[in-house]
Amino acid sequence: MGREKSRRLSGSRDFRQRLVLATLTSTPITMNDIRAGEGGLRPHEMSLLRLLDKVSDQHVIDVNDTGTKVGYKPGVVIGGKDLEHDCGVHRGIGYFIEPLLLLGLFARSPLSVRLKGITNDTKDPSVDTFRMVTLHMLKHFGVPLEGLELKIESRGAPPRGGGEVLLRVPNINSTLKAVNWIDEGMVKRIRGVTFSTNVSPKIVTRIFYAARGLFNKFIPDVHIFTDHRAGGLSAGYGVSVVAETTTGCLISADSTVSYPNVDEMSEQSEKPEIMTPEDLGEQVASMLLEEVAQGGVVDSTHQEDKLAILALFPLEITAGVIEAGCPDLSMR
Repeated sequence: MGREKSRRLSGSRDFRQRLVLATLTSTPITMNDIRAGEGGLRPHEMSLLRLLDKVSDQHVIDVNDTGTKVGYKPGVVIGGKDLEHDCGVHRGIGYFIEPLLLLGLFARSPLSVRLKGITNDTKDPSVDTFRMVTLHMLKHFGVPLEGLELKIESRGAPPRGGGEVLLRVPNINSTLKAVNWIDEGMVKRIRGVTFSTNVSPKIVTRIFYAARGLFNKFIPDVHIFTDHRAGGLSAGYGVSVVAETTTGCLISADSTVSYPNVDEMSEQSEKPEIMTPEDLGEQVASMLLEEVAQGGVVDSTHQEDKLAILALFPLEITAGVIEAGCPDLSMR
């Protein structure tokens, strides 16, 4: 890491946010005591470092032999065309899209990357939520939707994945716009998509009717698309729904059901109970209604990860280096 003074942090908390904020503010960081005695960095965190290496230049990433210490000296986010990255199966593709969106906006050139892995799971926001909600939220901060795209080319459910998406992020060559966004308005319609992969195509219809049955008690304008595909490495199904308000707010909820890998189950293992499509549809519908009832212009999925980072104003690009006022990097 050289003699340049580095910001010293401890533990693995907010690993992605630390890397993103360090990059945006050109602040070298050193993270110590990362799960000491527990194996250090997880596979998905190592994968994130490799992805950061692909979209950046003139940076230094130093990981010790035990994976318990990471030194990171940011360079320049260069973006890139026709990049590919295998996200693995330990976390969903959504885990990697979140940092890519913000870093890509301030890259030297537009970013185009093909991500492979799990598209829908219960740990991270689904790719449908990113496509229907997150990308559209960015326009409130002055990001044009032109050139901003997330294309779902194949679905991949846990535990083996097999999904693939194409993410395109334009570079904005300017500062983000501060906003005064406080009026959530009233819900005027609900949209969504229910998907299934390597299961009966009837399942998506069952999810759709269960979710719509609950929504129609409150609002008539409900439309949920169905997306049945084959070819993934695992079987599963899920649903992502979005409530759009009269002031343009988008409130989301999603969940996924996946089948276990039978090849890894022993003969003595009990077959896990799988949530029915009807129960899943009603559960996600209830989740969305609860999000709406809580109020606010964004849902709980987007509050900390998106708005806390986007609150760093102004972000100014000078000779390919991003400068910004930055809060404590150990905080979200």
